Formats: sequence, structure tokens, C-alpha cells
Amino acid sequence: MSVQERKQRERAERERLIVATARELAEQQGWDAVTTRRLAERIEYSQPVLYSHFRGKREIIGAVALEGAAELAAAVRAATSAADGPRERVAALARAYLDFASRNPAVYDALFQLDGGLAYAQEDTPEPLKDAFAALLESLGEVAGDGVHPGLFTETFWGALHGLATLTRAGRLPPEDAERRTALLVDRLAVV
Repeated sequence: MSVQERKQRERAERERLIVATARELAEQQGWDAVTTRRLAERIEYSQPVLYSHFRGKREIIGAVALEGAAELAAAVRAATSAADGPRERVAALARAYLDFASRNPAVYDALFQLDGGLAYAQEDTPEPLKDAFAALLESLGEVAGDGVHPGLFTETFWGALHGLATLTRAGRLPPEDAERRTALLVDRLAVV
């Protein structure tokens, strides 16, 4: 291995450590607790080293969001691949999405609530974000209904899922009715 390759590998490892540490701290204490000073202390590197990877917290949030988007896409695909039939796929998608949001609140916030400097729904949208949307579209597109644009239906269904995830997490919806809400969403919106 050349010196250049070793340096690149070490740089990538430091970057993964920064992102993992930021994510861990955010999940434990919230995003307000994530500062470059605290991250530098936790990873035992100086702040200038941290800044050589990320210009600041915004870029770190963006990196966590991209990692989370890949995880969300994988979770949705795993859940839908095990389901038999369109309605079951949509129900599995909804449960996987809501479960992801519940299990990873800081990552979910990085994806959909905080400014990570990422472009959404544009030509320059990063691939992990496009792929997360594609994972939703794969199952939702087949139940959009006649004359309904699959992408528009996916956006609408996703918006409903996001609302359920956000309101439940904020304590605005009783958690004991979560499964009934999911079933209602699937039954009323997905044309099977």
C-alpha cells in the first residue's frame, strides 16, 4: 500500500469516526449537544483536524443524513422484499419507515428536520437521498392508482408517514394507536 493510499484510508477512518461520534452524541443528548469542540474531545483529535474533514456542524449533520438515508433505504427494501403482495409491501414499508424514525430520532432529524446543507428533490440531490426516495417509490408506485403520478403519490404517502412519525415522537398522538393509524393510512391511500 502506498503512502497516499494509507493517508486516504486514515482520512476516511477519521471521517467515519467523526460521523459515528456525532450521531452517537446526538442520539444520547440531542443535536444541541453536538459541537465541534465536544466532537474533537471525544474523538481525541484537535478541532483543526475535525475542520479538515467538515467545515462545521452543518456538514456533519449532512453526513449523518446521507448515512441515515442509506440505512432507511435498506430497511424499507428489506421489509418490503419479505412481504407478499402490494398491500402487504406498503404496510411493511410504512412499519419499517415509522420504526426507523422511532429507533433513530437524531438521524431522522438530520434527514428531515435539520439543515445539513443537502439539496432535496433537485438535480443535485445526493444519491443516498435519491435512493431512499426510490426505495419508497418501488412499493408505492404500484399502488398509486389509475391516472395518479407514482412520484406524486409517493411524496404524499411519505408526507403522511413523516407526519405520523413526527407527531407520535412529539407526544401529540397516542402511541397505542400507532398500528391502527398505519393500517388506516395503507387502506385509505394505497389502491390495491
